Amino acid sequence: MKTKNKDKEFDAVKMMREIRNKITSETKDMSYEEFKRYINTKLKKSGKKSVKR
Repeated sequence: MKTKNKDKEFDAVKMMREIRNKITSETKDMSYEEFKRYINTKLKKSGKKSVKR
């Protein structure tokens, strides 16, 4: 099914790609432990629970 609405105010796919690209560029050279700290820091700032692994 195709839609013809080209006047979207919010494009979720575009936003997700931008977020994913930002995270990828910020974490590309990190070790697993560094990546866990990065994620836990982001989660803590948002008020979410941290990763235990």
